[in-house]
Amino acid sequence: MSLATTPPNQITLTPFLLVLMAVATGLAVASNYYVQPLLHTLMQAFGLSNAVAGWLVTTAQLGYALGLLLLVPLGDLFDRRKLIVSMNLLTIAGLLTIAFSPNASWLFTGAVLTGLCSISAQILVPFAATLAPEAQRGRVVGVLMSGLLLGILLARTVAGALASLGDWRLVYWCAAVAMLLVTFALFYRLPSESSKPSVRYRQLIQSVFMLFQQERLLRLRALLGAMAFACFSILWTALAFLLSSPPYQYGEGLIGLFGLLGVAGVMAANLAGRLTDHGRNDLSTSLFLIALLISWLALYFASSSLIALVIGILLLDLAVQGVHISNQSILYSIRPESRSRMTSAYMTSYFGGGAVGSLACGWVYQHSGWHGVVGLGAGFALVGLLIWLLTLRQQQAAGHS
Repeated sequence: MSLATTPPNQITLTPFLLVLMAVATGLAVASNYYVQPLLHTLMQAFGLSNAVAGWLVTTAQLGYALGLLLLVPLGDLFDRRKLIVSMNLLTIAGLLTIAFSPNASWLFTGAVLTGLCSISAQILVPFAATLAPEAQRGRVVGVLMSGLLLGILLARTVAGALASLGDWRLVYWCAAVAMLLVTFALFYRLPSESSKPSVRYRQLIQSVFMLFQQERLLRLRALLGAMAFACFSILWTALAFLLSSPPYQYGEGLIGLFGLLGVAGVMAANLAGRLTDHGRNDLSTSLFLIALLISWLALYFASSSLIALVIGILLLDLAVQGVHISNQSILYSIRPESRSRMTSAYMTSYFGGGAVGSLACGWVYQHSGWHGVVGLGAGFALVGLLIWLLTLRQQQAAGHS
């Protein structure tokens, strides 16, 4: 079965449109991360334990992974402009459900809806890759992923600040308004696409699994992405617990400010994209996976050292985003007619790893504290690095045969 994507109407990917798509990507994915600096507050408001609060993050990520698998492939079938706008409107509904939640059941329901529909970020990225000239594709993907990273990181800072000014519900009201404004801008500025082949939905989803079966590169990069994002979720889920406890005992505002440290990952996103454009993807992947493992060494001392915590956050966020951009840039160089489904396959694994990481993190922190969390994260990082080193060794052996 072949699904040829009809190119969008002739349009130049102007700097304004690129920035708009990056902002929209960041806002969409941020919807799932406002909760992290608020975990301690929500535990008190709804009477939740550490483990159940960890499930709140996991629920959003599982919803996102489900949306990646079931909804993102539609980008190869329908006009992506209409699909993005529709998903954004449903995300707004999820944010408002959280804002007005009278109990934990409604809170979890809103998290699922928001996670499921905020996948517009992963429709925008391959859309931008399609609009970009071939020689600039890595850079364009890097710009959008920088927007995605800033959305994840600044979501924590903004959520902490707004919660300090008002309460946690204000965070979600403001998020819904911002999402609505950007959705209007996307509706008027994104290009429409010509008609695409009519394919049954079941065949479309089956083709995602076929890509996994056919593309060894996809399987490898999906596994590396899952290991990296598991580390990311472990750190940021446990961080709210650590910083709200002795010796730190910080409030939501200060906890949220730690998200600004992850802006270092933006540099990694641009660096990885440019390295890929220059054919240095293997080097990029190796360096960032090594940095990911080293970051947990610094984080081991974070329970008593603020300096170690800052260094660990900077290094981990830089490494995770570097691995991610290296993965996506190389995957977008193959199967151009299947970019939405390729994104679906890769990102489902990516956020599936994040869901496993955050779920395990809540349990481990409750039973083994911060050092148990560090051991968990270092284990995921080590597995990812060993898989990559084994792959490089196999490639070298094949080259000498």
